[in-house]
Amino acid sequence: MKDFSKIKKNLKCDFSNLKKIKVAVLGDSATQFLVQALRGTGYDYHLNLEIWEADFSQIERQILDSSSDLYKSNPEIIIIFQSAHKLLGKYNKLKPDYYNTLAFTEIENQKRLCESISSNSSAKIICYNYTEIDDAVFGNFASKLEQSFLFQLRKLNYEMMVFASKNPNLFLCDLATVQNQIGKSAFFQSSVYINSEMVLSIDALPLVAAKTVDIIATLDGKFNKCVILDLDNTTWGGIIGDDGIENIQIGSLGIGKAFSEFQHWIKKLKNRGIIVAVCSKNTESVAKEPFEKHPDMVLRLEDISVFIANWENKADNIRQIQSILNIGFDSMVFLDDNPFERNIVRENIPQITVPELPEDPSEYLEYLYSLNLFETVSFSAEDGDRTKMYQIEAKRATVHQKFTNEGDFLKSLDMISVVETFNTFNKPRVAQLSQRSNQFNLRTVRYTDADIEMLSVSSDYFTFAFTLQDKFGDNGLISVIILKKEDDNTAFIETWLMSCRVLKRTMANFVLNTIVDFCKQNGFEVLKGEYIPSAKNEMVKDHYLNLGFDKKNTFWELDIHKYNTKNTFINKK
Repeated sequence: MKDFSKIKKNLKCDFSNLKKIKVAVLGDSATQFLVQALRGTGYDYHLNLEIWEADFSQIERQILDSSSDLYKSNPEIIIIFQSAHKLLGKYNKLKPDYYNTLAFTEIENQKRLCESISSNSSAKIICYNYTEIDDAVFGNFASKLEQSFLFQLRKLNYEMMVFASKNPNLFLCDLATVQNQIGKSAFFQSSVYINSEMVLSIDALPLVAAKTVDIIATLDGKFNKCVILDLDNTTWGGIIGDDGIENIQIGSLGIGKAFSEFQHWIKKLKNRGIIVAVCSKNTESVAKEPFEKHPDMVLRLEDISVFIANWENKADNIRQIQSILNIGFDSMVFLDDNPFERNIVRENIPQITVPELPEDPSEYLEYLYSLNLFETVSFSAEDGDRTKMYQIEAKRATVHQKFTNEGDFLKSLDMISVVETFNTFNKPRVAQLSQRSNQFNLRTVRYTDADIEMLSVSSDYFTFAFTLQDKFGDNGLISVIILKKEDDNTAFIETWLMSCRVLKRTMANFVLNTIVDFCKQNGFEVLKGEYIPSAKNEMVKDHYLNLGFDKKNTFWELDIHKYNTKNTFINKK
């Protein structure tokens, strides 16, 4: 982690070619250095954070006034920083009879602020939670006494989590964990606060900024989707080829406990939807043996989407994993205990994240926790099935190699798609797909659950969610179309995105046939599209051209009446 002085040096760099995101920062204490840290950290994430900063302690005035400078700045992200120290000041001014109302009053105020933002802006909201302050009035008894400040503070943090879980446009940035990580003495310095109203210390700023920009980057579709594991001395202790299955270190005793807890963490990531792959220098049958036979293994072969064990260069093997998964290297994390292997991968695949694991395996987890490698802004039931989907994809890739004719292979898949409007069951996945899809995403518009809910009930929008299944299994929801009624004759494709898992299966033809049929049935004569370039979607720059659209200024148009249904190997259910 860079210190603040190094982050400040980023402010002198050229931001002009970076993705621009408009951010507003409002705080009840001094935020000038926080703004610098956010912007400097944004550069490291390849983001140009254009930040509007409210005057000191102007949160309510800016948010509740619909004509305020906050809304004139038209932010995409609004960051609200209300500190525990200011909260203690409010508590101190209450009469004792009202001490136990503090949490209720504050959460109601936060709800009011969020409702006002939602009424005046489409911005996503990031709220910092409260770091802990024990005013030591009641000692340990404070945890049992509702009127104590510590009780109210913890209750407020809990109520914030409950409220955020029900508000899809609100995201919490956990400052409390940052304070726990570095200690209160490093996080907050009394003399600085008294003299400058600055709650966050210089030492804490890089961590707070990184935690905040993690959320911003994830909202922009930048996050890790896959963890690739080395095996010997990373997933278990010892070398399986030399020590044998009975002598590798896993279980509940000694250093084996560290490896078992590491595996539990990987298992939880897999259950959350992170793809788990193996890249090991080993004989494959030997490397798989612990997964199949060792009683203390937490991870099993069914948890691994792609398993590659051989004696080839690890960088080349990771490229093979990437080709099977069809995701970007910049969304992959490689974990290996060997510094030589880490450097080989870094040098050959600079986009991939390669943490510098500690020498002591007992320190692996605490170190990895501190990196926050797998930030997310959504979770759906389908995430738990992702491993199975990629295992099935690996089987498809193997079968594909046996066919010399592409059409014969696609026909053999017996593909079926279910087409639905957005509904209660698919809305979370639709929002998530919009946040995750980067390569096949024509306009790269991100949607939260709240955005999808609004679109689904609007008479100006028409929504389509496409699933795909074949003889190998179900890919789930893999493509989304959002049409906007531009006028009585024209339907505009506001969003067309698709999972890269189903590329080259004629899904694009199937989707276009479907929406053209819809246009015919609803009296639209022109289907209009747009391609907005991003850092990752160059693969679809000729998408509309290849589908027969004509270029009209910066847009693409298709004459519905002249359209000839395109060939596809997919049947509609």
